[in-house]
Amino acid sequence: MPSTRRLSQRISEGDGISIIVCVDDAGAAQAAEAQGAEAVAVTVEIDGIRGATNLPLLWLGSGSPSDADAVRIRPDDDSEHDHLEAVVDVRDEEELELALERLDPEIFLLNAHDIDEDVDPLDAVLELLPDVPAGKLAIAQVEVASRDEVLALERAGVDAVLVRSQRIGELVGDQPVSV
Repeated sequence: MPSTRRLSQRISEGDGISIIVCVDDAGAAQAAEAQGAEAVAVTVEIDGIRGATNLPLLWLGSGSPSDADAVRIRPDDDSEHDHLEAVVDVRDEEELELALERLDPEIFLLNAHDIDEDVDPLDAVLELLPDVPAGKLAIAQVEVASRDEVLALERAGVDAVLVRSQRIGELVGDQPVSV
């Protein structure tokens, strides 16, 4: 795997928080790269995505990933994709502890989806962040409504945030994506 396509390397380099953009076509991947995204994420196979971008590709879908550089797995999964970087999807402290015991991954996806509706998703991610050991990378998978929320994640120590492609411009403004 080329070093420029290692997700861990891309989100740990430089200053500030990195943006990973969820895309559903090759054109959106190309646009995300042009706007300064550090990686793209997909849930389905996309024809021509490798020709459209040189960014690392994070596979969030089910089934066997193609063209991916990294793959989302759950803490209790057995990795079938040893040639890909594992991004372990955790939703609470127990899952994070299980992931550390079983897998000791370099990258965690702090996922605020499917949590109690009485809990603010951004707060849930921020409460989980201190449990991520030093030297590990944290990606927030949470709906962010504003650039201020992206900056709050950065100040807290989150390394990257996963956003929808149509939101990248309003979340980063005229500033570079790595804020």
